[in-house]
Amino acid sequence: MYIIYGIKNCDTMKKAFAWLDTHQVKYQFHNYKTDGVSTDLLRSFLQLVDWQSLLNTRGTTWRKLDESVRAQINNEDAAIKIMLANPSIIKRPLLIESNRALLGFSDQSYAQFITHKK
Repeated sequence: MYIIYGIKNCDTMKKAFAWLDTHQVKYQFHNYKTDGVSTDLLRSFLQLVDWQSLLNTRGTTWRKLDESVRAQINNEDAAIKIMLANPSIIKRPLLIESNRALLGFSDQSYAQFITHKK
């Protein structure tokens, strides 16, 4: 079973949902805003992807952070702390199946990830 993590109203998430629905891929959606984010959940993500990739430093939430706060995020624990405080700073979508993860969305990456199931 695929689990897709993110925020419902994100445009990239909508593209990912549409792709999964069109290709009749069954998935469960975990909405950070309604289902929450925990340290354990983030640590499980970090078993599959590195914290630098999971932390979205291109989005509005990151840009709104004070420069002094951004400068302190230089390790996994600091990244977890900021992601717990600001779930919208977590890159999305994050698609997980078993012990595999795919961050972000493109038609090509989803097609490859879904068809190359281990």
